[in-house]
Amino acid sequence: MLKLNNIVKFLLVVLVPVLVLAQKKPDSKVKTENAKVESVTIDQAKFYIFTVKDAKGADVNLGIYKNKVVLVVNVASKCGYTNQYEGLQKLYENYQSKDFVILGFPSNQFFGQEPGSNDEIQKFCKLSYGVSFPVFAKVDVNGDDATDLYKWLTSLDKFSGKITWNFNKFLINKKGEVVNRYPSATKPEALDEDIKKLL
Repeated sequence: MLKLNNIVKFLLVVLVPVLVLAQKKPDSKVKTENAKVESVTIDQAKFYIFTVKDAKGADVNLGIYKNKVVLVVNVASKCGYTNQYEGLQKLYENYQSKDFVILGFPSNQFFGQEPGSNDEIQKFCKLSYGVSFPVFAKVDVNGDDATDLYKWLTSLDKFSGKITWNFNKFLINKKGEVVNRYPSATKPEALDEDIKKLL
């Protein structure tokens, strides 16, 4: 009986720690794998983690644009550059079938050149320029109240700096990486070759 008790004690001392360690290993592995996924998502393709509002106020996660070339533009209806809507629409029509999309973000921060409501902006875009690419809810693109997407875009080392005026443009590749930034004066047709290289 004494020997049996000693055997039981031995098994408890030796086997229990082994079993505990064995159970912890999978958790550790899962944590490591999750950390890797999070690192890739945030560092290399942060564009996809943002959520914006559509013109009706519904949330739109930008992850739906994975594997597409994206052009992000802050737009306005009463600006000297407003006629760029025409060139943007042409780009969209030319390359939409090749996984290219334009995302318009109206902003009223530049001399109040986008004063209308979201509904009014949508009507203006469609009736005046036949815009069929997504135009989202009106946002701030500079300052403390800027949408998170624009805070990120304007903080990137290579492309940092405040949005200077309406129709600044950011070109994003299929990995969610910003590859170029263009000033307002750059016409949409001038982006044609840069877009084709990414498709």
